[in-house]
Amino acid sequence: MMDNRRQIKQAVEISKLYYLDGATQAEIAKKLHLSRPTISRALQFARDNQIVKIQVSDPLSDLSDLREQVKERYHLDEVVIATPDGDGTAATLDALGAAAAKYLEEVVVDNDTLGISWGQTLAAVARHLQPSARKNIRAVYLKGTVANSTHNNYVVEVTKAFNRCFHTQAQILPLPVIFENKDVKEMVVKDRFINEILMTGRQATVDLFTVGTTEPDATLFELGYLSDQQIAQLQKESVGDIISQFVDEKGKIVDEDLTARTVALPLNELKNTRQSILIAGGMNKLKPIKAALAGRYANVLVTDVAVAQHLIGE
Repeated sequence: MMDNRRQIKQAVEISKLYYLDGATQAEIAKKLHLSRPTISRALQFARDNQIVKIQVSDPLSDLSDLREQVKERYHLDEVVIATPDGDGTAATLDALGAAAAKYLEEVVVDNDTLGISWGQTLAAVARHLQPSARKNIRAVYLKGTVANSTHNNYVVEVTKAFNRCFHTQAQILPLPVIFENKDVKEMVVKDRFINEILMTGRQATVDLFTVGTTEPDATLFELGYLSDQQIAQLQKESVGDIISQFVDEKGKIVDEDLTARTVALPLNELKNTRQSILIAGGMNKLKPIKAALAGRYANVLVTDVAVAQHLIGE
């Protein structure tokens, strides 16, 4: 009996190191001063005696059910779940871009106006766009496009791709996203040319947007619009931004003054769009994704498997 207890205790210890800590059998053997065959036998003993229970979950086989659960939970018209081919941000972005581009092929119809944005996510969508047979398509930016730094906001890449694939000439808002002064911003947007672009954005039938985080390397923080003090305050009060407007976990604007200085489609206007498509993935964006869904700004979500699982699991 004593030997059996010792064997169980040893199997538990080795299993924790192997399955929970990710140590190799060689590393465990060295750490515990045991032979490799002893480690192998202990792991087999753990499996045979139900100390370790291995379950393989194939999310791909359950995507339809996962989609329906997310749709129901967040009252969405459609959910598209991308399956990244690998780990890391690049793989996730590529999968999101491919999934969103394919979805666009299905929902864009003649005479649609596409409201678009910039950034890495929209650039990923742009890379996967295929030439469309749809006629009389317009594209318009939903927010200012001028960056105050050398940081790439991907406006050029996104614009070229949408122009080429939809045989159009995207209307660009040639303004900073955020003005230093509210009065200056209000004066500028009264310009007839600028006002016409803003009105076109309000009339968009398909909006494509993403969310940003409040992490130190967030794109909006690196473009030079905000002071260190403003960034620190936003990191304290906000979970991220939607079309460059910072919101809390319920999707409510956290800084009305900052929003008043921001050249962007008002968030509530997203609710008037036939297809309001939120394209976002990666666990670092889970909170702003949930905020956008809580605010009912999207009726379509394009995300990855891991985020979708967390959306229904919490």
